[in-house]
Amino acid sequence: MEILRYAAFSADPAGGNPAGVVLDASTLDDAAMLAIAADVGYSETAFLVPRGGGRFTVRYFSPLAEVDFCGHATIASAAAYAERHGAGPLTFDTNAGTVEVSTAMAADGTATAILTSVAPRTAPIAESDLAALLDVLDWSAADLDPALPPRLAYAGNWHPILAAATRQRLSDLDYDMAVLGELMARRGWTTVDLVWRESADVFHARNPFPPGGVVDDPATGAAAAAFGGYLRELGTVTPPATITVHQGVDMGRPSLLTVGIGPDPSSGIAVSGAAVAM
Repeated sequence: MEILRYAAFSADPAGGNPAGVVLDASTLDDAAMLAIAADVGYSETAFLVPRGGGRFTVRYFSPLAEVDFCGHATIASAAAYAERHGAGPLTFDTNAGTVEVSTAMAADGTATAILTSVAPRTAPIAESDLAALLDVLDWSAADLDPALPPRLAYAGNWHPILAAATRQRLSDLDYDMAVLGELMARRGWTTVDLVWRESADVFHARNPFPPGGVVDDPATGAAAAAFGGYLRELGTVTPPATITVHQGVDMGRPSLLTVGIGPDPSSGIAVSGAAVAM
């Protein structure tokens, strides 16, 4: 069994979000997968079980627990497979549902992948939960962008979305990991998607991930997909639309996520990026 290490949403191994990848996990049970993910130590490791014809059962583990879906580990896994077996379409059957993935190889040898999420949806965030979230982040209501209201968003995992009014507010991230982790565990949230809008189609993001033992995730494909669904439902974009999300900049691992938002409100969100072996 080979354990690969890839940086997703970057063509530079010093950037992006590191992911572990096991392209054939047929012989592994849950305990073994969790142990490997803990040993690798990245926010997620993807475990693929080949089903033939480019179809895989895929499971994702953080060092602490299984996660239903992980965008950056999906991009990393697809790129690793494309480098070894050639580019083309893949199908990932995840705990969150079926995710279609396409891969391509650039002239310089860089692998890129596009995932299409399960159908996204949003929900209101309870006032008490919003107050608790702002409190642990040491944010106030005045720190929020009124044009992008707080919501819960889903595209494989649930994420609260909070939009900062300024780039400085997004940069200044300091929170109690245990307190936030407890709140997120109670509510079933995977990461908190903190965003700032630079322009109509350019955003910056940070993603605290205490349930996975991660203070700040350098690139979060699942949250980017959920955010794309949020923007469509909110009417902030006019589909078909493409936005870019910059993440990981504040922690020295710059990542670039491209998000394609189709016009059908029930369609999945496309998230694409490069991935490179570390």
